[in-house]
Amino acid sequence: MNDPKGPPEYKVYRSRRNPLGGLRGRGDLSSLRRRLGRRRERGPRERRQLSPGRVLAWLAAALAAWLLLSLVVFLLSAQVEKGVSDKAEKSLSSRGNLLSGSNVLILGSDARTGESIDKSQQGPSRADSIMVVHVAFGSVRKLSIPRDSYAQIPGHDAQKINASYALGGAGLTVQTVEGFLGNGVRINHIVEVDFEDFPRLIDALGGVTVNNRTKICSPGFDNYWKGYKLSRGKHKLSGKQALGYSRVRKNPCAPNENDIDRTRRQQEVLAAMPRALFRPTTFIKYPLVAWRAPKALKTDMKGPALLALFADMATGGTADTDVLEPSCLDCGPGGTLMVSDGAKADAVRKLGG
Repeated sequence: MNDPKGPPEYKVYRSRRNPLGGLRGRGDLSSLRRRLGRRRERGPRERRQLSPGRVLAWLAAALAAWLLLSLVVFLLSAQVEKGVSDKAEKSLSSRGNLLSGSNVLILGSDARTGESIDKSQQGPSRADSIMVVHVAFGSVRKLSIPRDSYAQIPGHDAQKINASYALGGAGLTVQTVEGFLGNGVRINHIVEVDFEDFPRLIDALGGVTVNNRTKICSPGFDNYWKGYKLSRGKHKLSGKQALGYSRVRKNPCAPNENDIDRTRRQQEVLAAMPRALFRPTTFIKYPLVAWRAPKALKTDMKGPALLALFADMATGGTADTDVLEPSCLDCGPGGTLMVSDGAKADAVRKLGG
């Protein structure tokens, strides 16, 4: 019998051998990782070695941050810019959107203000270029209407279609274009190009490259008081040069040129802009381009909608622009161009796909 005042008795058990016991004394967990072929742990002051994968990951993060900054700058610039007039907004159709399909009327006006615009001319501004763009997700189709086309202007006599801008601004031009094209065409959005800021946008892109098909030797116009000269072939144009190229009115070196040729030069400049956007040198200036782009426009679209339009134009806007062909040149009243109803119907079908 045990002594109640003595120490208690203990049973001694022998444990089984630890299968990992052989690793004891030969290193810690890092030693096990080395034996299993894993990378060893870094010491507290030991720098991580550079690898191609890590460099690529940092580069991708930097590029994403740069694009995000450009996106924010674009949205901010678009939000603070003035929109179109109330009359112009009321003239627009609410049907359609930039994903399922929408018609955007793009106007370039020969406003008599700005460094590159002809101050010698008097009177209200007329639409210098008229283009309808059908935008859908992943698809952009463009139709240019010659500014001298004969059209019925609501509330006024029939005359050159570009006079609608002088008579009633963008709102009346929307109504005139819808009536002129017919065949159920409705304009959902409008963009007015500001010729004062347009050259700055081109310069931010680093210029645009065009392929001039005929030698140009224009007499003085706008602020080109010595005239505008350009040989045939490919040329990289600055902002002011691109605006002048788009606005040449008379070309004695090609006396048979007409409003159709002038319209094609304008479309060439617009088509060159997306190409310039994807140049590596332009990528460095993306925030500047993003800030300038909305400032060159007046539009009913804000923020995301305008960004969607630019994205569609950049990715799908390099296709050729259709120009509405007249049935005869300078044969209408006042030297206007006459466009047949059949030509309009064909153009509208092609525009809508």
